[in-house]
Amino acid sequence: MGADILGYRGKRVVVMGCHSGTGEACARALVALGAEVHGADVRPSPVAGLASFTTVDLLDAASIAAGFEAIGGEADAMFNISGLPQTFPAEDVVTVNFLGMRHWTQLWLPRLREGAGIVTVSSLGGMKHLARQDLMQEFMANPDIASGRAWYRANAERAGDPYTLSKEAINSWTMREAPGLMARGIRINSTMPSPIDTPMLKDFRQVAGDAVLGAFARAKGRFSTPEEQALPLILLNSDAASFISGVCLPVDAGLSGGLATGVLDLQAMIAEATAA
Repeated sequence: MGADILGYRGKRVVVMGCHSGTGEACARALVALGAEVHGADVRPSPVAGLASFTTVDLLDAASIAAGFEAIGGEADAMFNISGLPQTFPAEDVVTVNFLGMRHWTQLWLPRLREGAGIVTVSSLGGMKHLARQDLMQEFMANPDIASGRAWYRANAERAGDPYTLSKEAINSWTMREAPGLMARGIRINSTMPSPIDTPMLKDFRQVAGDAVLGAFARAKGRFSTPEEQALPLILLNSDAASFISGVCLPVDAGLSGGLATGVLDLQAMIAEATAA
């Protein structure tokens, strides 16, 4: 085993969502690791050293296809990091967070080299996806953006919060695709972050309130940094994780583990944060 156990030097990688936050941190780290980094986002990226940057709007299938063709070539890793909070229109949240990201990934699949990795940012909001598998399978059965949006319009009430739905879909899609992709030596994983100290935090504060966000930060006593979320993404797509696929990894300082085992009580934590 060599010193470069992550193995990114000379690898060609694509980072969707590198304008700010976790995606920006991820792209910077990959450049520093010696990767050939091709960035994409609806807004420009401040990251120096990108091999290319392409404007892509995940709401628009034509923009996704054009961005894919503009970057061209093959890839060794995909980092799917773009996302919208609930302050945006519900259909757009579902589209950017899942439908558009899935379409982007599907276009790249034929051009992923053997041993490639795909990682997508989900959320702790998607951790209960296994309890809604019937709904997940119905939603994911829609093959494209247009049909997925139409399904959501017709099923919005029972689908519930669009952000939660989209993140649950990411997790279910990740697990469902893993066995088939492994036949080509391609891995696919997701991460489930707790709240991150990024510009998007103000949107989550507007939706959830300080007490809920404070409760989700309780395990560590603070929000995570973009770098703390970016490095697990890099690990999952690295050579060091060559036998890891179909994993939905909580990156939350132990919060979900505490909730699952009863060590932590979310409602009690919210009550305490409200009182404070």
